[in-house]
Amino acid sequence: MKQYILDLAGKNIPYLFTFLLFLGSCQKKKETGRIIVDLNGQWEIEEGQLPGEIPTEFKRTIPVPGIVPMAEPAFDSTGTRYSQRNYYWYRRKFTLTQNSDASVALLKVNKAKYGTKIFINGKNAGYNPWCLTPSYFNIKDHLLPAGQENDLVIRIGATEFDIPDSIPNDRTDLEKRFHYAGVYDDVKLILSGYPFIENVQIVPDIENEKVRIVAEVKSDRDMESFTLGYTITEYKAGTTVTSGNTPSQKLKIGKKNTIDFTVPMNGCQLWSPENPFLYSLALSTGSDTKHHRFGMRSFTFDPEKKMALLNGQPYPMLGTNVTVFRFFEDETRGQLPWDREWVKNLHLSFKKMNWNSIRYSIGFPPEVWYDIADETGFLLQDEYLYWYQYGVFSASLEVEFEKWMRERWNHPSVVIWDAQNETVSEESGKAIRKVRHLDLSNRPWDNGFSAPQAETDPIESHPYLFYNYFRGEKPSERGYMTDFFDTLRWPHNDPNEHVPKKDGSRYENAVIINEYDWLWINRDGTPTTLTDKVYATLWGDDLTANERRRIRAENVGVLTEYWRCHRRCAAIMHFCGLTYSRSEEPRGQTSDIFLDVQQLTIDPFLLKYVKPKFAPVCVMIDWWEKSAGAGSQLHVPVHVINDYPEDWPGQVTLALTREGEMLSLQQHPINVESFGKEVVDFDVDIPGEAGNYTLASQVILEKDTVVSTRYFSVR
Repeated sequence: MKQYILDLAGKNIPYLFTFLLFLGSCQKKKETGRIIVDLNGQWEIEEGQLPGEIPTEFKRTIPVPGIVPMAEPAFDSTGTRYSQRNYYWYRRKFTLTQNSDASVALLKVNKAKYGTKIFINGKNAGYNPWCLTPSYFNIKDHLLPAGQENDLVIRIGATEFDIPDSIPNDRTDLEKRFHYAGVYDDVKLILSGYPFIENVQIVPDIENEKVRIVAEVKSDRDMESFTLGYTITEYKAGTTVTSGNTPSQKLKIGKKNTIDFTVPMNGCQLWSPENPFLYSLALSTGSDTKHHRFGMRSFTFDPEKKMALLNGQPYPMLGTNVTVFRFFEDETRGQLPWDREWVKNLHLSFKKMNWNSIRYSIGFPPEVWYDIADETGFLLQDEYLYWYQYGVFSASLEVEFEKWMRERWNHPSVVIWDAQNETVSEESGKAIRKVRHLDLSNRPWDNGFSAPQAETDPIESHPYLFYNYFRGEKPSERGYMTDFFDTLRWPHNDPNEHVPKKDGSRYENAVIINEYDWLWINRDGTPTTLTDKVYATLWGDDLTANERRRIRAENVGVLTEYWRCHRRCAAIMHFCGLTYSRSEEPRGQTSDIFLDVQQLTIDPFLLKYVKPKFAPVCVMIDWWEKSAGAGSQLHVPVHVINDYPEDWPGQVTLALTREGEMLSLQQHPINVESFGKEVVDFDVDIPGEAGNYTLASQVILEKDTVVSTRYFSVR
């Protein structure tokens, strides 16, 4: 990282207390000792072939943040190689309005693809090749005096092939049609004085009701006596919790001075998805003030119980995935990924599915998404974009892993660092071992299909049971449900899915299912390229859109209840909550849960059949045959689990019906311990009459009625 980003500490810039003010066209946020200038908005953009030739004319405009297909007039052939260009050039102008000076003028480009090179007033201000983390550029020496117009130009590569092969990016996501370049996150100018607060790490200690604060401070001179002021407030109410100053210490010029102190948080409220309570920290050097939000929470995996622990208590992770880079190429995308209200409503729509967790999958969304996850209350598995990129080695991963962690480690929503997806490689594990000590909260790491690096790290599993029918297999005479579940399954049955230990045994870490389904249908109800054969093989190729939606929802519901009720995994996260939907040729491989993504209309069949299966109490009929003998008696075990932190007393029923007619109804009182499971055995007498029958077991909760259903025939 250090070879690509200019070092502020090397500049012996005079220490001043006055700062730059900008025109009203640059929306700004004033803080004591720091000004943050928002450079988002309408920019100019043009294409070019040579790396050092800034275009003389800019005939197009584009919103920042955004991606190049949003330019007007549109470019030809965006997202693919094109002979007319190797680069895109963004330009924006701004003017200083006061003859003041700031010791620090730091340009931050939150995220851009592919490679970020800065020119300010025609002068090269630096280059950063990384695509998934922020770029920082010291432009202090390149700014013009007050009253003169500054010309800011950002050059990015036009495709994923315009950066070195050693830089991870989305080129290996072969389920995408396009790989869109763009300045896809915020651009800001940070103006401040020395001593300057470069980074802050906030480390909650909920057991002792304290918070540890580690601040990195740079100075332009040696200081024998320096104190850092702090104030912690409740974020929403603004009520002061505590304030004070750190003990005096020395600062050295050109050094990363670390100020490490602890503040009591007596009676603090804990952050959780059910109560996403946030605090705000303000740190001040007298010349610079830096703000951060944080939550008081802890998170780990219990290596003995094989469960996630949130704030010291068992907490099953139930949720979904978002693949934002794929959504970038969705035809209905527009400016939705950068519309804060829409993104907030997206997360709230996931709450409607009884979900508490999200995996931001194979790539990072804009930074505001993490703020919204903090506010709405989601546990995030934050997945870096490393997927079969065997030309990327640990040395490169280490550089961006550190940048990634420093940007995100104060978000209470971020509970798992996810180094990669579905890849068997030693490189990601090497990088994890190099950087994990930097996170003082010691979050667990997911290492894809490679070996976990600590006993508290989870194992990732993708049990796509319907995949066999995509490969052309046929179900047995007893039916696909029996093929799946007649014997008890582990989430990771495939011996090739995970790297074994050297002695050949399996790792016994907690398992998280963060992908399952393989029943994707597009928003219009048509199958995807990966599910054509599945639907045709199991249910016929003449289905209507609604028939397909119902089949998908019922079967995803069965998969969900199975993995939940057998208690063999710490997380169950459906793939996929948001991605592209491509029903026209060339069609897509997966799709998401919506009928209308702009209005966030969830498929009602999923709300009916899948949402209840994520309720705190779930039920499963552990009987899987597709037929039964006339006049026979069935032994039907019914599993009931309880994810409430207290015991759940209730009643479980089992009903037998034939073509809508109730034939029998059995009831059984039940008391399920907190995070426990009970199995109730029912005996069901089958009539001698042939027909189509249904077994349905249900439990009734305050907000959900949870039903497990099995369809079978009597011949």
